[in-house]
Amino acid sequence: MARDITARRLRRILNLWPPFLFAGIRVRAIADDWRHAEVELRPHWWNRNYVGVHFGGSLFAMTDPFWMLLAFHALGRDYIVWDKAGEIAFLKPGRGTVRAQFRLDDATLDDIRAATADGEKHLRWFETEIVGAEGEVVARARKQLYVRRKRDTSSA
Repeated sequence: MARDITARRLRRILNLWPPFLFAGIRVRAIADDWRHAEVELRPHWWNRNYVGVHFGGSLFAMTDPFWMLLAFHALGRDYIVWDKAGEIAFLKPGRGTVRAQFRLDDATLDDIRAATADGEKHLRWFETEIVGAEGEVVARARKQLYVRRKRDTSSA
């Protein structure tokens, strides 16, 4: 059922999803081919930390599901895709509207397919820069995906 959703519908759902809605996170785009997504975080009184800049949890949350979602849909029904690990490095105080973009290219998908062709798991790191209005990188988030080709259960 999850694989049947359109990118447009998922974008709408994510924008109403309480963890994003109440953090001030807005999904601006998810490409119909599941190869690109864009997210932004605008400053509000409820998503600022003690010193008045973006709360680090909101910065990380804005990057959290997208690599998994893009890979899950782009690879298709023959693959299992899970988040395995994540980390974030805060480089500058996040002030103003910040944005993150995710681009999943054909070469990466081909690498994943080749690495999982024999049914073994593949762990892959993806990196995302969170960028401020002036183009400065305020944080760098990394997510590791677990990907495995599904085993053929029809011959059992």
